[in-house]
Amino acid sequence: MLIRSFYETRKHYKGYFVDVGAHHPYRFSNTMFFYKQGWRGINIEPSPDAMKWFRWFRRRDVNLNIGISASPQELTYYCFNEPALNGFSKEISEKRDGLNQKYHLVNSIPVPTLPLAEVLDKHLPKGQEIDFLSIDAEGFDFIVLQSNDWERYRPIFVLVEEELSIKDLSQSAVYRFLNEKGYELAGKTKRTLVFKRADTL
Repeated sequence: MLIRSFYETRKHYKGYFVDVGAHHPYRFSNTMFFYKQGWRGINIEPSPDAMKWFRWFRRRDVNLNIGISASPQELTYYCFNEPALNGFSKEISEKRDGLNQKYHLVNSIPVPTLPLAEVLDKHLPKGQEIDFLSIDAEGFDFIVLQSNDWERYRPIFVLVEEELSIKDLSQSAVYRFLNEKGYELAGKTKRTLVFKRADTL
């Protein structure tokens, strides 16, 4: 994973992550590698089934069975036979349902949600810097970003989903928002942008 390269020279460093839409402690995880290196963090995952695995395999972490939204509220969470497609966006979920014969909606459940800033107020250890914030919220990524208090909580790195090509990033609300908050693009994979806080080396 791209983020690993930024910490390769810090062999014994034990940092802190926040993973929004954590999905699974191992599968498609942006944080398991770091957990194995002794890091700790906060895993935020709306799926009750997935949270059982986090509480078993991530015992050093804070594991929260909630979603992130603009305000404290209960939202409908759409669940697929492929959990990586789960999300709060009704529009995206309806488009994905039956798009091919492989994936389909299984059910929907009510899930409590909070703004990210409120979660960090309650669960981030006092004085703890966030090394990286990973967001994979299936259409809610921008809402997650907006729900943070960027004056108080400024991760060194931010990973967020964006499928636009590099040449089209000026059209991205996520890209513009993080630029305005003092972040620079540090890397890109097919579906993920990696931003670095501009005031860090």
